Amino acid sequence: MGFSKEQLLARLRELQIEFSQYEHPVILTVEAGEKYVGHLKGGKCKNLFLKDKKQRFYIFSALTETKVDLKVLSQRLGLGKGGLRMAPEEALGEILQVPLGCVTPFAVVNESAGDVLLLLDQGLKTQEVCLFHPLSNDMTISLNARELEKFLKSIGRDPVYVDFEANPTVGKDQPPDLAALVPSSSIVLSDRPEKQPSPQLLTNVNHAPVDNKPKTISEKVSKPSINEKNTKGKHVNNGQSSSHSVDIGLSVDEILHKASELLLSEINEEAIKQHGEHLGTVVSDNLRKSLSSDLKDLAMIIKNTAYTEGFHAGIHHWPRRL
Repeated sequence: MGFSKEQLLARLRELQIEFSQYEHPVILTVEAGEKYVGHLKGGKCKNLFLKDKKQRFYIFSALTETKVDLKVLSQRLGLGKGGLRMAPEEALGEILQVPLGCVTPFAVVNESAGDVLLLLDQGLKTQEVCLFHPLSNDMTISLNARELEKFLKSIGRDPVYVDFEANPTVGKDQPPDLAALVPSSSIVLSDRPEKQPSPQLLTNVNHAPVDNKPKTISEKVSKPSINEKNTKGKHVNNGQSSSHSVDIGLSVDEILHKASELLLSEINEEAIKQHGEHLGTVVSDNLRKSLSSDLKDLAMIIKNTAYTEGFHAGIHHWPRRL
């Protein structure tokens, strides 16, 4: 079981770290927190829990006004343009051992988060104090960057500060400036459901499972077409699949990744000031416009794949005439 809020606060006192604490109702987002901690002095922070394609995990802790471009940071880490995406919710409990809305630099205190890379906004060092949740989003504590560093060093971590807004050129003669920081170990979630093979792969196995149940054939059978008749007596490749078949799961992941990037780019302090209470509607409309084409394409791919697989299955199991 991970550290509790009480254990963390006790640890800070044990290390003689100076901090102030403020209790409030549960806060899930930076925007919602303005109602309860907006009056507090200090740098308010946003914390992103991310992963790459090789199951390596990251926490980016930045001031709310700092622009965090995941595409740029992916390149700077040597992961390619789409290398970073939001970590799944189950990783919060298994790796960080904190509930939703409680990701902060303090989450790396748990041993299960030992391979998670923590990157801190260099702007934190310019603040008199910074505000974080102490593993629970019903409280906020304020402390300065030096005290945060003291805590991190006490658990064997050297604080790593990054200019999140920098956009250095990455090329043949200019390697990614943050690549050396990428974790060397992957983290596989133990409770993740195994990915099921696609129907196309199932038809290619040598020993497919046999269904012993009798198959019912409709009394009304449509007359086969000329092309179907020509297949009679010929070998039919049961493993044949459409040339347009794709990994549906990968397509869904890409759309979700695109949606998360859009949300991160749309919801910021400037947008909140500009649209106010209408921000939700604006973001919703922009998401609909941006993702509509992708979702229609995915629906068409699924439809075509289902039709093609059904067509081949129908040919293979067509009843012979007596």
